[in-house]
Amino acid sequence: MEAVLKQFGNPDHDPIALWRELVGRLRPARPNDTDKAVENLRLLTRSLRRRDDLRENLRNAIVRLFNERKVVSLYVSSGLLPSTGFFSETARRVSGRLLPEVIDTDYMGGVLATVFNRVSDEVWVNAIPDDDWIALFNVLFDPAEAELDQRNSDVLPNPLDELIEALRMLSYHVSSIGLDPELVRIDPTLEEHESPFLAQNAELVNYLTHYREWWRDGSAQVEDERHLAVMLDQCEDVVMRIRRRAAKLGTSLSLTFKLERLHQHLERIAALLEVLTQLRIERNINSIAPQVTRLIKQLIRAECRKNKLSDYWGQNVDLLSLRMTESASRTGERYITATRGEYFGIVRSAALGGLIISLMAALKIILGRQGFAPLSEALTFCLNYGIGFVLIHVLGGTVATKQPAMTANAIAASIGETKGKPTDLHALVELIARTVRSQFGAIFGNVGVAIPMAMLFASLVYLGTGTHFASPDYAHHLLSEVHPFSGAVIFAGIAGVCLFLSGLIAGYYDNLCAYGRIPQRLLQLRWPRRVFGEARMQRIATYIESNLGALAGNFFFGFLLGGVAALGVLFGLPLDIRHIAFSSAYVGHAFVGLEFGLPIQLVVLSLLGVLLIGLTNLAVSFALTLTVAMRARRILFSQGRELVMMVLHRLVTRPRDFFLPPPRDAKADTGENSLEAKSDVPGKNGAGG
Repeated sequence: MEAVLKQFGNPDHDPIALWRELVGRLRPARPNDTDKAVENLRLLTRSLRRRDDLRENLRNAIVRLFNERKVVSLYVSSGLLPSTGFFSETARRVSGRLLPEVIDTDYMGGVLATVFNRVSDEVWVNAIPDDDWIALFNVLFDPAEAELDQRNSDVLPNPLDELIEALRMLSYHVSSIGLDPELVRIDPTLEEHESPFLAQNAELVNYLTHYREWWRDGSAQVEDERHLAVMLDQCEDVVMRIRRRAAKLGTSLSLTFKLERLHQHLERIAALLEVLTQLRIERNINSIAPQVTRLIKQLIRAECRKNKLSDYWGQNVDLLSLRMTESASRTGERYITATRGEYFGIVRSAALGGLIISLMAALKIILGRQGFAPLSEALTFCLNYGIGFVLIHVLGGTVATKQPAMTANAIAASIGETKGKPTDLHALVELIARTVRSQFGAIFGNVGVAIPMAMLFASLVYLGTGTHFASPDYAHHLLSEVHPFSGAVIFAGIAGVCLFLSGLIAGYYDNLCAYGRIPQRLLQLRWPRRVFGEARMQRIATYIESNLGALAGNFFFGFLLGGVAALGVLFGLPLDIRHIAFSSAYVGHAFVGLEFGLPIQLVVLSLLGVLLIGLTNLAVSFALTLTVAMRARRILFSQGRELVMMVLHRLVTRPRDFFLPPPRDAKADTGENSLEAKSDVPGKNGAGG
């Protein structure tokens, strides 16, 4: 390492190559080997402390680097979302991974990208404690030599001048983003008072002007930063207020992008202001070591991850995901029963769903016999599923497998309400018990009606025509599809993914309805008012407002189920779906087609297959939805093991709570913080299907 430091004093050597070599000596063999990285940095610090000539070489190299390179763009753009928009930036990052951009080392950002040229560099750089970086900083800039005497110069040092210029540019960016019409649309109060985004710009420009005067004349006074800090805090408050309103009124990728960009700019302004404030207070380069260390770590991380698509999407999709899952969580509350009335209400609703599903299953068998072309057959299956699920919702029925996508969001919302304080696990266990009980009731209603209704339908067809609705050969085929060892569990997992996606689709359309003000726009149409009348049109708009997401989610869920097998045919892949309600109906048709002359082993295996299909449907859908919902709320739940043990203890000691409603003469023990059911009849106001 000392050999590299010696070469910094030779003007014939390429400085960028030397910096790369020095960082290469600091870089550990494994990015996560923090101890080695710390050891390497401390070795560098000791070498500089022993040898004044090496310290002089490296310090002069740093000064030249900041004097000769343009630093403003690093402060203004590195780690901050650009103004190009969500999809343009996505395309840039994808192309940047496939075909890296040309690096211009005339700019400090290009120097960092060249020197820290591995994505893993940000790991060890940020893992080294700040105290070790500060120790290196203090060795390079000896306190005895680091005192600033600004009165000896009328010109600001280039690094300080560029930092001030970066602050001015960032302030103008904040003003521009803060006046965007999309933000004003969500929060109209921004037009009623003086915009804090404009006020911060005027305050910051005035502060920077006085700061320059103070540097040229030490007797000049710099205005107190506290008023400027208040302005910046007000801007942050507005950003948070718009986020909260957007979570209720609907959001878009464009709005989310602008809010995230605004927040990042405000954070960068605060970080740069810390440097100026500390310099004004102590007038010593060493005094800014902590601020510079934090800033450099942020910039290195940004340069190392500037083309990482997952980071970028994570920054922008959180609020949109939160809005989508928030609407689902409100619907999910209706699926969680607390009283006997609510429990039997959901059983009745699920029974209606099971009745319609048995008819949908019979219609699918009929459509499969028509000999349609593959594409036409796939479309008819999709429409059968989609229209059937929409009909279930409109009539107030429930599909059991649609519940996990909603109840998982409700549980995530319950956990999120206790964010930042110990979670009431007893209330959460009670909520889980009620959720499982409600899910069991819905499954019982679906399957308990789908099987006998399928048997009844098949028996009526046989009595009327003398021919089995499902021939013996076809009946064996139907039973083979639900056999536990036939791949049914895998196909049930695919159906679980479809259930999860349908929940996201429902949330998306709920968000679209609120953000696009669809009901209000419908009421502005003239011809529907003339056809239906004002009062009826108002009821239609109200229904659309409450149910657009559920209708869209159910319809697209049908297309997802029907489209999986079509994709398998198109690509030659063994793709299919298994859904518990449909599988149970097919078992009913098969039993009648074989005239109930099945070996007991086959009956048991068929029923076991239906059970495994249902469990897989529910588990996959619930797990995926809960993961997305908790990530959208940025929840880290550290009590998982304790919660699982408490749930198991509750299952062993009070198993009834997970399967049957509470006794008629006992009040439901809902827990202090658990959710209250909002409706006695699931399926209304967006809860069905």
